[in-house]
Amino acid sequence: MITKYIRRYPFSLLLTAVILCLSFFPVPHTQLDHVPFIDKWVHIVMYGGYTLVIWTEYLRSHIRIHFTRTLLLIVIVPIVMSGIIELLQEYCTVSRSGDWMDLAANTLGVVLSAIAGYTFLGSIVPHKRP
Repeated sequence: MITKYIRRYPFSLLLTAVILCLSFFPVPHTQLDHVPFIDKWVHIVMYGGYTLVIWTEYLRSHIRIHFTRTLLLIVIVPIVMSGIIELLQEYCTVSRSGDWMDLAANTLGVVLSAIAGYTFLGSIVPHKRP
């Protein structure tokens, strides 16, 4: 059963592993540190791209869009994962801190990409009503 998910969602699983790893490394200083809210923009783009990859792989491996499944897989799981990461950063690391605004930025990225995916990518696949 696990091989089915690896075949259907290889890039999504890879990105999940990358996000999990990057979330616990110390943040390096860059030349963009002076840009206001740069870290929030990074969170929005990272989780938005992550959600679009999940959408693409979902649509590639399914004939119909099942609303409940997509809501769970493409919206709820990334947001919950983000919340767990923020809690782990706060309580289990010394080099990172959890931030509710990071969770909000991640959620915004997920929601925007889910809407875009449903609107644009989903328009090429028939829908199954809930």
